[in-house]
Amino acid sequence: MQVILKEDVNNLGYKGDIIDVKPGYARNFLIPTGQAIIATPAAKKMLDEELKQRAHKLEKIKNDALALAESLEGVSLTIATKVSATGTIFGSVTNIQIAEELEKLGKQVDRKLIVVKDSVKEVGHYVAIAKLHKEVSVEIPFEVVAE
Repeated sequence: MQVILKEDVNNLGYKGDIIDVKPGYARNFLIPTGQAIIATPAAKKMLDEELKQRAHKLEKIKNDALALAESLEGVSLTIATKVSATGTIFGSVTNIQIAEELEKLGKQVDRKLIVVKDSVKEVGHYVAIAKLHKEVSVEIPFEVVAE
């Protein structure tokens, strides 16, 4: 069944995408929660008109994301945390701490856009990915050190 996404859905697609999903998933979850509508010819036509109107705005948003990604290219973070005698961290380093460190450097990145692949529970070097736009992402290397 083809549906048009009304908002970004993790691991599925972005707002305005026309995707194929199983009918039960569409009828029982996506449509009732307002995340999608059925892709009828009339809905597709309305989507095309809306996309034409938003094209200029989307280009500006993408350019802003590219500028932010360019400013984040050379950034390397050091995060100091409390560490046990064995070298493991009390808790873990998450996207929240990375966003706070970037904010200290004057870079405003929403914490929801930052993804840490592995669970960071030991001292060492790691990489986080900031997904600034659906076409723009940047890797942010960071080091976890003992406080």
